[in-house]
Amino acid sequence: MSDIAATLRQPALFIPHGGGPCFFMPDPRGTWRGMEAYLKGLAASLPAKPRAILVISGHWEAPSFAFTGSAEHPGLIFDYYGFPPETYQLAWPAPGAPWLAERGRALIEAAGLPAAIDPQRGFDHGVFVPLKVAFPQVDIPVVQMSLHASLDPALHLAAGHALAPLRDEGVLIVGSGMSFHNLRAYGDPRVREPAAEFDRWLVHAAEAPGPKRAELLADWQAAPWARLCHPREEHLLPLMVAAGASDERGSHDFGEEVLNGAVSGFRFA
Repeated sequence: MSDIAATLRQPALFIPHGGGPCFFMPDPRGTWRGMEAYLKGLAASLPAKPRAILVISGHWEAPSFAFTGSAEHPGLIFDYYGFPPETYQLAWPAPGAPWLAERGRALIEAAGLPAAIDPQRGFDHGVFVPLKVAFPQVDIPVVQMSLHASLDPALHLAAGHALAPLRDEGVLIVGSGMSFHNLRAYGDPRVREPAAEFDRWLVHAAEAPGPKRAELLADWQAAPWARLCHPREEHLLPLMVAAGASDERGSHDFGEEVLNGAVSGFRFA
């Protein structure tokens, strides 16, 4: 029996990746501890150790759906600013997986969508910050996929649908973003109820059957307070890819209020 045939089907996840390197700096108020605990529990919640991980981060946009193609350790991109010096010395030497980049590109192209491989690109903090918490052993190959620069939600749902066969090949698909992402509104008590209302809508959408979920998420801007919660949607679109990779109802995997904003994580089995 081949390695692929012997694998168990992996879910597709949408996880919050926090604020910058938040899990690796002092947190006296415990702002990020709940999220950190959720991330630490992810590996044990999976049906088996993944053969590889494909991460879609809200921090890489490209003219096509691009994949990191390095065979070695792709390296880290410290794309956050104003944090303590030690947070720019973090290490997370996860191996790349050229076979997964090629497989992902083939699946995307077979769906009639644009795809590419970038052999020079490293992992941005939407990848290494949450995965350093969730998979600290760095013994699972990782590939990152970009968002499409159009930021079209239907296109990202279609990309997720195209990538769905990877789940049966032992690949864990992870959308890494934030379900609430308005940097100017974090900490403002006036945003609490609007953010909670948007979050309730998002949970309802994620838990809907596949076709209805796709319809709702493609028109996410019609949700209550949508543009308050996402002035720009790049941190929400990884959810579209994860949701598109499953026809089953999603489950609300994580929920917490962070800096007055409701933050959620989802699992699609």
